[in-house]
Amino acid sequence: MLNWALIFLVIAIIAAVLGFGGIAGAAVDIAKILFFVFLVLFLVALIRGLMVRG
Repeated sequence: MLNWALIFLVIAIIAAVLGFGGIAGAAVDIAKILFFVFLVLFLVALIRGLMVRG
């Protein structure tokens, strides 16, 4: 999931450099959403792993 966030971030940067504002904005929004979903899933997995050990 983090891989997809990074891909969309790179697409957004390239689109911004080339002057495609709408595409860049959409790609940034998708990258942000995917990053936060990844972060939440990571924290859930981390907490679950700590609970299983303890």
